[in-house]
Parts: sequence; structure tokens; C-alpha cells
Amino acid sequence: MRRLGFLTIGLFDEADPRAGHESTLRIIELGEQLGFDSAWLRHRHLQFGISSPVAVLAAASQRTSRIELGTAVTPLGWENPLRLAEDWATVDLLSGGRLNPGLSVGPPMFFDTVKDALYPDTADAEDFSYERVERLLRFVRGEKASDFSGARAFEEFSDRVQPHSAGLGERLWYGGGSLRSAQWAGEHDMNFLTSSVVKFEDGPRDFAQIQLGHIQAFRAAHPLGEKARVSQGLVVIPTDSASPEQVAKYQAYVERRTPRTAEPQGPARMMFARDLIGTGEQIAEQLAADPAYAQIDEVAFALPFSFEHDDYVQILTDTAQKLGPALGWKAS
Repeated sequence: MRRLGFLTIGLFDEADPRAGHESTLRIIELGEQLGFDSAWLRHRHLQFGISSPVAVLAAASQRTSRIELGTAVTPLGWENPLRLAEDWATVDLLSGGRLNPGLSVGPPMFFDTVKDALYPDTADAEDFSYERVERLLRFVRGEKASDFSGARAFEEFSDRVQPHSAGLGERLWYGGGSLRSAQWAGEHDMNFLTSSVVKFEDGPRDFAQIQLGHIQAFRAAHPLGEKARVSQGLVVIPTDSASPEQVAKYQAYVERRTPRTAEPQGPARMMFARDLIGTGEQIAEQLAADPAYAQIDEVAFALPFSFEHDDYVQILTDTAQKLGPALGWKAS
């Protein structure tokens, strides 16, 4: 294991949202202190989780100095690609080149319920295909966004997104759960985020084998081949220093979520990985038997939903001090 990261949703109380955002920033600071290589935020729109990771990561960039900061993922259907390219470049510069934006494409979740608020005049014309990602890639990588550049009165204008952050285009990640998305990410020279959710299309109903197929398809399509970057994001809960009460809560959480791993779920036929719980050594043994994990050397382990701040401190500490070393990782 070369790079160890973590992912959090950043939940907050509707009555006191600042406290939840501050907790997330403190968790990122702790991650840096523990030596983690990266911290990632999820997007949650019209929910009680972070809706603007780019703003939170801008704040985190000023409270940390080394840890890389990512989104896993930004659903591009909610975003204007040109404006997002400006925001990402700005935060990347503020962070000293530490931003790792992850994104996905497709219509926003529950689009029919939100389209009149999000796109009141253009909902039927919006393009939620891969072309939306391609536009973003062009803007981030410095291609033209306008037909005009030069002076106008006392102002100077650029024909490409400003600021431009050199190197950001190499740190864009596509979060994909299907074989086609894995291939597409490779063809477009992106990095690949694979998580605890994949799409079942055919063949054995084996999560790890499906995920392995996605990793192999991504690298087969990528110009760098086997050197192309892949990050795996499973839910892991090390219990080395957990109290008996915490262990009981964690086990109940895993038990509630385990039944959904037996069969593909919903119309999209999504399959979920089992949450991994136990000591660092026990989780390392489980990962060693995972054929998809064997193909990667970067992870962004997901913190469970709905736990308390102190639980996250314990889980992160055990991940860095017990699980990471058991996987061969060394703190930065």
C-alpha cells in the first residue's frame, strides 16, 4: 500500500450546520497529523451533508499543508463545467497543487423533483452525457473557452479559464461503477475511482470480480496501461482501540447493511461490497483475499455514515496506526 486516504460525507445537524462543517475540517486536520496521504469529501445536495466540497476544501487547504484533498465524487449534472473549472483551479492554487477532483456524470438524483429549481429554462436541453465531462476536461486542461481575448477598454480578457492551474488536469478522477465508465475514463486519460458500489451487468454475482474487471478495462484503455492510477474506496471499520460500546454500534451498523450485498439492488442492478470490520490485522487479511485490491496501491477508505466525531477519530487513528502498517503502508 503506497497511498492511504479516507472519505467522509460530512454530516451536520440542520439546526446547527456550522458544527458539522467544523467537525469535518477537524477530521481532515487529524488525517494530516496521522500521516494520511489524502482526504476526500462526498457531495450531498438537498441533504444534511456537505453540498459544497469545493468551499470546504478551500478552507481545509488553509488549515493543512501536505495532505491531498479530493471530491469523491462531484456529480457533474449539478454543475456548470466552465464555472466548476474556475473553482477547482482556484482551490488547487490555494492548496499548493493538492486538489484531486473526482467526478461522475448523469442526471441529478431525483431529477424530476428538482429540475424546475436547478434548470428552470433548460431542463429538457441539458446534456448529461460524457460530453459534459469532456467540456470540463477541456477547460481544466487549458483549451479555449471563448472566441475573444485581449484588451477591452481598461480590462484584459483571456480565451481560456482563469486561473489556470498547471498539473490539475493530471489529477482529475472519474468515479465509475460500470464497465463502460471504466473504459471511458481510461480512454480520456483520467484517474479512476472505484468504490463499494458497482453495476452488475452479466456473469457471476461476485463484487470483487466485477470490480477487478473494471480496473482491468480501465488500464487496458488508458495510455499509461498498468501504471494508470486507480483508487479503491471500501468501507472499513478497524476496532483495535474501540470501546465495547463502539464495537457494538459498529457491528449493528454492518449487520443492517449486509443484506443488500447478497443480490443486485434496484433497477440499475447495483451491487454493494460488504463492510469490513475487525482489528487492523483482520481487515488486512480480508483485503489480501480481494482480487481487486491486489491490483491497486491507493485507497480512500470510506468512513461510515451517521457516526459521531469521536468514532471517526478512533477509526482514523486505528486505520493509520494499525491497518495501514498491516497493509505495508508508512505514514508520510
